[in-house]
Amino acid sequence: MRAADRLGLPRLLHPVAWWAWGLGLATAASRTTNPVLLLLVLAVATWCVLERRESGRPGTFAMFLWIGLFAIVLRVVMAALLGGGVTGRVVLFRLPEIPLPAWTSGVRVGGAVTAEGLYAAACEGLRLAAILVCLGAANSLASPRRLLRYLPATLYDVGTAVVVGLTFAPQLAHEAARVRAARRLRGHSGRGLRELARLLVPVLENAFERSMELAASMESRGYGRAVRRSTGSRRTASTLALVGLLGVVAGLYGLLDASTPELLGLPLLLAGALVATAALWAGARRDRRSGYRRDPWGLPEWGVLACGVAPAVVLVVASGRAWPGIVPVQVPLTFPAVPVVAVVGIAAAALAATVSPVPPRRAELRAATSGATPTAVSP
Repeated sequence: MRAADRLGLPRLLHPVAWWAWGLGLATAASRTTNPVLLLLVLAVATWCVLERRESGRPGTFAMFLWIGLFAIVLRVVMAALLGGGVTGRVVLFRLPEIPLPAWTSGVRVGGAVTAEGLYAAACEGLRLAAILVCLGAANSLASPRRLLRYLPATLYDVGTAVVVGLTFAPQLAHEAARVRAARRLRGHSGRGLRELARLLVPVLENAFERSMELAASMESRGYGRAVRRSTGSRRTASTLALVGLLGVVAGLYGLLDASTPELLGLPLLLAGALVATAALWAGARRDRRSGYRRDPWGLPEWGVLACGVAPAVVLVVASGRAWPGIVPVQVPLTFPAVPVVAVVGIAAAALAATVSPVPPRRAELRAATSGATPTAVSP
C-alpha cells in the first residue's frame, strides 16, 4: 500500500476515477424521471465539487448549472407552446391555437396548457440537467488535459490537437479581455461591432505568436516524430476502431433509453468497448510513445470508482424491473413515491468526497487558515 493511501496525504486523484464516477452518476440520472431522485443527484454532484475541486482552477461547474437550468426552462416552454407530451386534466390556461394538418397528430401550436404536461416537461428537463451537471462535476474535479495524458498511443495525434485547443482557448479569451481593457484605458468605449472588429487583429496576432512558440517547444521535445506502419495494419486498426465505436454509441443509446431491448444496452456496449480496446491495443503495439510519470492508482481511486458504479447499477436494475417511483405516474398529478434503495444508491456517490484525498492546493489553503503545515505527495 502506498504511503499516500495509508496516511491520507493530499494529492490529486487519478482523473479516470473522477470521470468514471461522473459517468456512473449520469447513468443513474438517465434512468429516472423522479424529481426527488434527480434533485438528490444534483445535490451529490454539487457537494463533491465543493469538497474536492482543486483550488485555483477556473470554475466551470457554475456554467453547467446555468446550462441545466436553461434546459429545464426551454423544455417547459416548448411543452407549453407545442405540446407533444402528457395530456393532463388540470388546465392552467389556454394559448391561441393555430390549426395544423391531421398528419401532425400529437403536435400543436398553442392550445390548452395543463399542469400535468408542464410537470412532465419539467421532469424531462431536470433529467437532462442532472446528466449535464454530472459531466460538469467530472470536468471540474479532473481536468480534461490530465485525462488526455492517458490516451492510447494510437490516438496520439488527436490527443495532441485537443490538448493544444484546451490550452489556447482560455488564453485567447484572456488575451481578448486584456486588449479590450487596454483600449478602454486609451478612451475607447469597448462596445459595438466596430470595436469588436478592432480587437481581432491584436488578439489573433498574439495567438499566432503563442502557437509558433508552442510548435517550436513541441518540436524540440520530439512531437514531430513520424511513425511507419503498413497499409494493412492501418486499415485493420481503423476498421476495428470504427466498429467498436459504433457498438459503444449504440450501446450507450440502449443504456440511456429504457424503451430499447436489453440486448441493445449493456451487452452491446461491452462488446463495442472490447473491440475498440483491441483496436487501440493493436495500434499501440506498433506506435511506441514515451509519456510523463503517471498518476498513482490506489485505494482512493477504487473507492471513488465504486461510489460511481453503485448508483448506476441500482438505477439500471430498478428501471429494468420497473420499481415504483423510478418513472412515476404523472396523470393524475401526485407526489411521486421515493424508493429507499435508489436513494441509498445515489447517496453512496457522495462518499467520493470522503474517500478521495484532499487536493494539494485546497490542503494548503486549509493549513494556512488553521496555521498547520500540510504534507503533499506528488503523483
